Amino acid sequence: MIGNRHITAICCVMLALALVFTCVFVSGLFPAASVAVNADTAQFGYVDTLFNTSYVHSLNISVDDEKWQEMLDNAMAEEYISCDVTIDGTTLKNVAIRPKGNTSLSNVQSKDSDRYSFKIKFNKYDEDTTYKGLDKLALNNIIQDNTYMKDYFSYRMMAEAGAEAPLCSFIYIKVNNEDRGLYLAVEAIDEAFAERNYGSDHGEIYKPESMAMGGGMGRRENGDKPPEMPGGGFGGGMPPMPDFETNTEAAERPANMGGPGGRPGGNNTVALIYQDDNPDSYSAIFDYSAFDIDEADKKRLISSLKQLNESENLEEVVDVDEVLRYFAAHNFTVNSDSYTGNLMHNYYLHEKDGKMSMIAWDYNLAFGGMGGGPGGRANRGGESATDSATKYVNYPIDTPMLGASMDERPMIGKLFENEEYMAHYHEVFDEFITGYFESGDFENEYNRVFNMIAEYVQKDPTKFCTFDEFVTAAGNLKQFCLLRAESVRGQLDGTIPSTDEGQSADSSMLIDASSVDIDSMGDMGMGGGPGGMDHEGAPKDENAADAETGSAHENPPEDMTENGNTPPDGGRGNGMFDTSRLAGMLGMDETELEAMSEDEIRTLIEEKINAGELNMSPRGDSILRQSRTESYALFGASLLLLLIGIVFAFIYKRRRI
Repeated sequence: MIGNRHITAICCVMLALALVFTCVFVSGLFPAASVAVNADTAQFGYVDTLFNTSYVHSLNISVDDEKWQEMLDNAMAEEYISCDVTIDGTTLKNVAIRPKGNTSLSNVQSKDSDRYSFKIKFNKYDEDTTYKGLDKLALNNIIQDNTYMKDYFSYRMMAEAGAEAPLCSFIYIKVNNEDRGLYLAVEAIDEAFAERNYGSDHGEIYKPESMAMGGGMGRRENGDKPPEMPGGGFGGGMPPMPDFETNTEAAERPANMGGPGGRPGGNNTVALIYQDDNPDSYSAIFDYSAFDIDEADKKRLISSLKQLNESENLEEVVDVDEVLRYFAAHNFTVNSDSYTGNLMHNYYLHEKDGKMSMIAWDYNLAFGGMGGGPGGRANRGGESATDSATKYVNYPIDTPMLGASMDERPMIGKLFENEEYMAHYHEVFDEFITGYFESGDFENEYNRVFNMIAEYVQKDPTKFCTFDEFVTAAGNLKQFCLLRAESVRGQLDGTIPSTDEGQSADSSMLIDASSVDIDSMGDMGMGGGPGGMDHEGAPKDENAADAETGSAHENPPEDMTENGNTPPDGGRGNGMFDTSRLAGMLGMDETELEAMSEDEIRTLIEEKINAGELNMSPRGDSILRQSRTESYALFGASLLLLLIGIVFAFIYKRRRI
């Protein structure tokens, strides 16, 4: 028997532990009532500031006018120039900015525009300079996207599915205090992103590039453009890329593109197809490394690719759960300008200790915007836009290739061959549809974002579409996503075929999406949409309530003049913020919040974030929702442990009496 004094000590320890566990799980269950410790916030302040999605951020670029114009005139060279930037009131001196993009650069030029996407490198001239921990920022010009929201919602869907993706937020840009327009700020896939997601020992990140002429254009320095090469290259004035969607002559396609229709032929490493053990065969991967790599890094990745292609040790060379989560969200978006399409690009490959995963990138042509189809059918093959909408809304989740076959994309094909992995893929997809769409969260967020950005689209002087085209396009995007979620639910439940073969055999249960006009959302053939750009004249309609909304906007968002964003008199009010959501998060009355200026609101947000009282990470809401059930279970367990300790102490005390 243990002595009485030891029993007493044991009881005290049990009660103390039970109390500690209870407090921990109470704070996890009710985070708003506790001072949360967020690793992202502690080291990467930009997560909850620049990428706070509840308002439109502001950026003013202060730069020499002549240098700025010279940079724009020579955008294809992608050369950095020095400037000062002020983001939401915080100024950083002597940072670097340059145009960015592949075909989008020549696309902008062809439209007689200078609305380029940009990349800001905060630490190029001073390695200690960052924006609250962020080393590099992409500013997307939202080309070929009348909705302004394809990239935004694609990245949000990745986060909702639990996949790795860059953070993003809307930002209104000025150059020397003159309006430039509404852009999407995107966290660059670089050091800060890698450390935030994978830790200091983050491994390697590559951006396999099928657009590389002749298999590579020289290694990108830390993810930037490749250095100037003899005879051309991006640094030396590369000519515009050919239109690979319509050009099917193999002789005219880059070596990495393979044969017509994206079929293997030549160097297909961008499809992650194993070639041989020679690192030179993988220049389209290794030339586009985000960080410095050595021969050991190359051999390790090649070994992983070989095992993937041979279906050996898959769980040792692939982060299966992460990749399946990526493909669940990715396949929802029906994006053929990607790994699952003809061009096999616009994704990042992460590798650590031989284990690979995928990182999302560039979704402005998602939701059917680039065409493509089962078995390599490019574009629509004569289909009407309404027929295409029905096809893409019902696109089969189990055979999701848009311009290739499953065996030509081993990262998805090899996993889908495994019944256990396929079952897990369906589970992830089910959780994603349930948590984001059937819960009403997507529709609520769509309404919020539309209302938040509408006034900025309206005053955007360089936009690629008119304001009423934006309203129509946005409505079609919303309808597309809601119908897509309905179709995926049917495919998961078995009421709608989930393969191309099944849908070809029986299309009777497909969701009718004839009300959706995909072309209105912007596609490969348009800079913005029907009617092209309107840089000089005013938008066709300056009032969202009176704008032509199209067939897909039968249930438009709440009137912008009624939701607390844009006051009825047309003044600014607190249009930068989603008032009702922010008031709830700050624990304030909406009327009180509306009376505050933008600067006062920003100051209040900063104070609460710095005090640890507010976590507005774009992924935070998703993670909290996904873990809420587990939190209740753990909370109950901790209470049970506390109760057992009390009963044990009570019984022991009675026995002593």
